[in-house]
Amino acid sequence: MARQRVHNRRAGSGTANAGASWLSYSDMMAALVLVFVLFLAYNLFQYNTILQQKTDELEEQKNSLALLQVQLENQQSELDEKNAILIVQQNELKEKTDALTAAQAELDRNIIILIGQQQELDSAKSELEKKETELSNLQLQLDSQALALKAANDLLTQQKLAFEQQADRISSMVGVRSEIIAALSAALSQNNIRATVDSSGDIVLESTVFFESGKSVIKAEGKALLAQFLPVYLNVLLQPEYTEYLDMIIIEGHTDSTGSFENNMRLSSDRALSVLEYCLTLPGLTDAQRVLLQSKLSSQGRASSELIYNSDGTENRDASRRVEFKFRLKDSEMVEEMRQILEMTTTNGSGS
Repeated sequence: MARQRVHNRRAGSGTANAGASWLSYSDMMAALVLVFVLFLAYNLFQYNTILQQKTDELEEQKNSLALLQVQLENQQSELDEKNAILIVQQNELKEKTDALTAAQAELDRNIIILIGQQQELDSAKSELEKKETELSNLQLQLDSQALALKAANDLLTQQKLAFEQQADRISSMVGVRSEIIAALSAALSQNNIRATVDSSGDIVLESTVFFESGKSVIKAEGKALLAQFLPVYLNVLLQPEYTEYLDMIIIEGHTDSTGSFENNMRLSSDRALSVLEYCLTLPGLTDAQRVLLQSKLSSQGRASSELIYNSDGTENRDASRRVEFKFRLKDSEMVEEMRQILEMTTTNGSGS
């Protein structure tokens, strides 16, 4: 119809050029339509080709998707199996976690107990160290006391030995005293000197023979008696076997109770001193005996402190007025040494 309209239009114009132009235009339009149709056909072909490719690709994708779906289902099955296993493992893990929690709680309790025990152990260790220190100090004290005890025992042994030696010397001294007393008694008897030697070795001479009443100057009669008595007396005491034991020769003056004590003390002392001085000037003494006598001789007044009484209890004034010769051996020194030894032993014993 379009062509008819075109043709009619050309016919209506009535000219041949117009008809030719129209024909050319018509051909051109037909060519354009043909080109358009070809282009459209080509595009359709391309579209179909692409559509087919897309369809094939889609089909492949569907196949792949189906395969993937199968794989996914397989994986889901595997996942379900693994999930079931995981649930079991989770349950086991939970049980183990619960057990671990309980074990941790028990461990915490044990740790608390252990801390308490550690504190007790530390306290016990500290107490033990304190006891060890005390024991060490006690051991030091014990060692010190042991040393002190050993020293005390050594000293005691020495003192015991010294004591035994002193006892032996005193025993020997007792025998010496008895010998001296016997020798004095025999010598006085042999020389017809009327003087009595008592059990202690003291010799009493009446002062009336030596002095006037209230006087301290020796009478001639007294000097004669002393000149007879003293050589015999000193000859015994100054013998070499006795001098090592002899400590002192004591001349004592005594009075009766008549007069004051002060006057009697002065008188008795003066009389004893007069006799001592006469002894030192006595003829017949060797120089050695005189020197020895000076070192041994002493005098003292006793006043009326040792009166002599009659059997009826009254004072015997004649007997009370007297001069006594006494000798003292070194046994008193030995006894004093023994006393000191005993005191030292007692002190050391109480000190230890």
